[in-house]
Amino acid sequence: MQRFGVALLLILPPTVFYLAGWREHFSVEALRQLIQDHRGAGLLGFVLAFVLGNLVQIPGWIFLAAAVLVLGKLWGGLAVYVAACTACMVSFLLFRGLGGPALRAWGNPVARRLLARLDAHPLSAVILLRLAFQTLPVLNVALALSGVRLRHYLLGTVLGLPLPIALYSLFFDGLARVLSWIGGGA
Repeated sequence: MQRFGVALLLILPPTVFYLAGWREHFSVEALRQLIQDHRGAGLLGFVLAFVLGNLVQIPGWIFLAAAVLVLGKLWGGLAVYVAACTACMVSFLLFRGLGGPALRAWGNPVARRLLARLDAHPLSAVILLRLAFQTLPVLNVALALSGVRLRHYLLGTVLGLPLPIALYSLFFDGLARVLSWIGGGA
């Protein structure tokens, strides 16, 4: 039953999302408009959109670009950090609740070795995975089903996301300036 629930959560939201035609509401321009038109509620909507986007496999850079274009590199980066941490936690809690530590049941020797390494250094593993893969939805699912403790997941996420978000914020701000999307362009 656990496998069915996990499979359903992996397949159903993206399928409904795409079939309903909601993808155009998750473009950089649509997210930018949401934040710009409704600052307070727009930020809450932005966080909720990031959470939903993460669940339906939308890349986080789209949210980061939109936030940087509207709020600038500092405030946009901070908004994305809050939204990214929230999205990662929601994914973790949903998949852990549905599947528990399902990856522990695998008899594969490679999986056992990877899980043993994760068990030996869970916090540093999560930090390094966040540095490399940020909010990649499949990473959230894998970590949730790996049996890693919530505190290691949360702390690793909180500590691992700031650097890549800061670097991407600088990148998108610079790109926007070069392309004259925001003030101060060439």
